Amino acid sequence: MNNNQHKKILLVEDEFFITELYLRALRKKGFIINNVANGLEALKLAKTDQYDIIILDLMIPGRDGIDVLNDLKNNYNVKAKIIIATNLEERKEIKDSIEEKADGYIIKANLTPTELAEFIEKIK
Repeated sequence: MNNNQHKKILLVEDEFFITELYLRALRKKGFIINNVANGLEALKLAKTDQYDIIILDLMIPGRDGIDVLNDLKNNYNVKAKIIIATNLEERKEIKDSIEEKADGYIIKANLTPTELAEFIEKIK
């Protein structure tokens, strides 16, 4: 049995096509995944602390990913590893601030869904 079968992921992504690609690649690796498309739903699920990993897009409706990240780290102290997934080219100081709170930062355009799944698989 594959270790990934016990890892629960919350995928927070509002682009339907990207969501479908990521879900397929992550499920193929054996992860258990829930997905939501907005920041309010993400906070509601993430603060239950049932997830091992949260993949969080920055540009999502409801509450943006930066607000969600700050809430999860400052107000809910979730134990899940939080990986920021974005296509934004952030100013260095903003990116540094995000990376300080998150456990990883990836540019979606630079990774195929399979590469994302392999990256997630290596997270302990």
